[in-house]
Amino acid sequence: MIARELLGTAHVPGGTDLKLYRHDRDFMIVMGHNELMSSRMSGSEVALATETILRLKGRPAPSLLIGGYGMGFTLRAAQEVLGPRAELVVAELVPEIIEWARGPMAELAAGCLDDPRVRLIMGDVGSVIDGAHGDFDAILLDVDNGPDGVVREGNNSLYSASGLRAARRALTPGGVLAVWSAAPDPAFTRRLEKNGFAVEEIRVAARTNGKGPKHTIWFAVPN
Repeated sequence: MIARELLGTAHVPGGTDLKLYRHDRDFMIVMGHNELMSSRMSGSEVALATETILRLKGRPAPSLLIGGYGMGFTLRAAQEVLGPRAELVVAELVPEIIEWARGPMAELAAGCLDDPRVRLIMGDVGSVIDGAHGDFDAILLDVDNGPDGVVREGNNSLYSASGLRAARRALTPGGVLAVWSAAPDPAFTRRLEKNGFAVEEIRVAARTNGKGPKHTIWFAVPN
């Protein structure tokens, strides 16, 4: 039996510690006893990108804000379907996440961060949103286990009424706010609606083969 190998530890600013493990050819990022992400399960992260881009209805040069990088599944999925004029802004708070992407997970990353369409911002995606005014055709959020601050309490502000209003300001007309979650959250659906969004909620399998647990993605468009 192959044991898990600890490759690195990272502290989330204002939050907890993350650990990167390798098991055979698979990678896992773990918080305590919770596996936050795994290279075995990328289906819903891929769908976060592809389903969002479908809802942009063929904009020729969309600007997407992705927060955060994770294992890069959402970024790589967007790169595969977007044209050369697209802009992909990736906001990642934890430096080690990018170090791991360029280090032990370089084969998995497949050079996605070096794509000329990509602009990497090391910092809080909330700050990027707060400073934007009609800058993004889509904002894709996968920074926690859902619309609550499990990894970092400060993430709660992204999903608050003020955070949702900031996201509305940051979007272009008809733009899409897409939010990933490990589980449904009816209270968050209502909060989106109360803050001026038309909401579509889908359930997506965690694995690309359609198996595994189901995750939730909200697609919210300002009314």
